Amino acid sequence: MSLESEAKNLEAISKAIDHHNRTCEYPAVAIAMNPFEVERLGWDSIRGLPIREDPNLGTGSFRVICAKDEGDLREEERDVIEAVSEYYVPVAN
Repeated sequence: MSLESEAKNLEAISKAIDHHNRTCEYPAVAIAMNPFEVERLGWDSIRGLPIREDPNLGTGSFRVICAKDEGDLREEERDVIEAVSEYYVPVAN
């Protein structure tokens, strides 16, 4: 793959991430791509988002995976317990 086509792919995915984050209340959490594309590009992540293989996507396409798709809840909908830790753990009601 040429550097020019790699740059165009990165630009298209980056624009899609920005569009998603502007228009959806849930943030992007990953990028899904056909396994062939993942191997061809050789990227593990894009802008800090992990790349996940999805054989249901055709080559040359990708999908922004949303926190809503992952079943995450908005911050206002979580009960958070403070603890001596760097992680927040949601508590079931």
